[in-house]
Amino acid sequence: MVDRSNLSRPRSSQAHVRNPVLALPSIARLQAMTPATRAELRLVLLELRHDAQTRAEECWRRHKAPMAAYWKVVSVYAGHLSRVLR
Repeated sequence: MVDRSNLSRPRSSQAHVRNPVLALPSIARLQAMTPATRAELRLVLLELRHDAQTRAEECWRRHKAPMAAYWKVVSVYAGHLSRVLR
C-alpha cells in the first residue's frame, strides 16, 4: 500500500537532493574546469540529453520498455551533469 499523505509536501530545495550527482566526489573536478571548457562540455551533454530523450520516446513507441528506460536514464544523468556545469 502506498502512503499518499506526503505527496502534497513540497520537494526539497537542497541541491544535493534535487541533483544527486552533486554528491559525487569527482564533481569538484568538473566545477574546477575553465568557463570555456565547462560551456563546451555542457553543450555536448545537452545534445546527449536531447538525443537520449528522442531514443527513449522511439523505444517506448516500439514497445521496447527496457531500452526506453535505459535511454531515459541516460537523458536524466546528462541533464544532471549539464546543470553542474552552469
